[in-house]
Amino acid sequence: MIENQTGLLDEIRSRFAHVTTCPIEGERIFFENAGGSLTLNSVVETSARMAAMPDNQGRENAASKELMRQINEAKAKAHAFFNAKDGQVFVGESGTELLFRLLSVACLGVTKPGVVLGSTLEHPASRSAAARWAGVAGLKEVVVAHDDATGTVTVDDYRAAITPDVKVATIIHTSPVTGMGVDIAAIAQAIRSVAPECFIIVDGIQHAAHGGIDVDAAGIDGYVISPYKVFSRHGYGLAWISDRLAALPHNALIGGPELNWEMGTRDTGSYATFSDVVDYLDWLGGRFTDSSDLRLRLEAAGRAMKAQEAALVDAMIHGTGNQKGLAELDGVSVIGGLDNPAREGLVCLSVAGVDSVDLVKRLNDYGIRTHVRKADHYSGNILRPLGLASAVRVSLAHYNSREEVARFLSAMRAITEEGA
Repeated sequence: MIENQTGLLDEIRSRFAHVTTCPIEGERIFFENAGGSLTLNSVVETSARMAAMPDNQGRENAASKELMRQINEAKAKAHAFFNAKDGQVFVGESGTELLFRLLSVACLGVTKPGVVLGSTLEHPASRSAAARWAGVAGLKEVVVAHDDATGTVTVDDYRAAITPDVKVATIIHTSPVTGMGVDIAAIAQAIRSVAPECFIIVDGIQHAAHGGIDVDAAGIDGYVISPYKVFSRHGYGLAWISDRLAALPHNALIGGPELNWEMGTRDTGSYATFSDVVDYLDWLGGRFTDSSDLRLRLEAAGRAMKAQEAALVDAMIHGTGNQKGLAELDGVSVIGGLDNPAREGLVCLSVAGVDSVDLVKRLNDYGIRTHVRKADHYSGNILRPLGLASAVRVSLAHYNSREEVARFLSAMRAITEEGA
């Protein structure tokens, strides 16, 4: 675990921008990582450097060739990040845009009739894309209900809806509202056993910052992330697609390479800043393994991140030092239950008698940044079945500390004692 290595957490925090202070409000604790993680200092530096580059790709000069080298290097690193031995990686406008693009191609490219299968746990990025393109393509949409009590969806939930005519399936790797992970490999395997040619596309946007992506082991066709949620910056999304998905008819220039999914001139800075992310994880993994293999170091980093976040979540729920945990505070309810093994660095909660919007404001007054989730088009699929108009999302990352958790619990104790 990260906190078990003397000085490592401080070294990690030194590599990120605005760890302890907001550039607008001043000192604060950042527990809003699910809305967008802290940004690596290297990403900030690379963004500025690449934004100033006057040259374009594909030209006969050294600067242009250097841009191409950085793009190709980033793609190789991204393949290691996803653990993808084949397929292709490319950037787009955002994670949401890429999910729409992948699902449009999959739905339009399969034979009809057929089914597009998904679940109610999904973020509207994939759920909306699946609904729209199923309708356009003349496919039937089937949506599996997630379990309200645990805040996740399992292979057993999917299994009852899997039929041989399932042509496209969507899975969310981790819910950005409940914080619960999903066994995508088990669900994909169950789908393949009945509908082997199904195109399976995963929304990994929430999961990516918590380690453990392996598209080869999962047996899927598409995986999408938003790098601003995994230590990079806003302005692009990143997707991996299998060779079979890449071969379906898709938007491309007439006369251009048939398998090209990139539209127009690429932003070299997007690729270069994702290289920075992989380099950071490579460095972190090197603190937990002696291996020189990039993938093994990335896996080691993922395990360390998960262990750190699990320890912080446990402290948040059950207490740390002289601070009572959420489980002991009057009126606090935690979505998904107190001890849920599927939880990934996120606690979504409500307090009886305290409006969640007001709770976020009051925590902000204590210098603690969190976020309210309302029963709207983003989170209503999770909150409405629970009878909640809103809830507060407290989201952690591996660079957060036990001291920050203690300060949060102190604030929560004061707020719950004050009441409405």
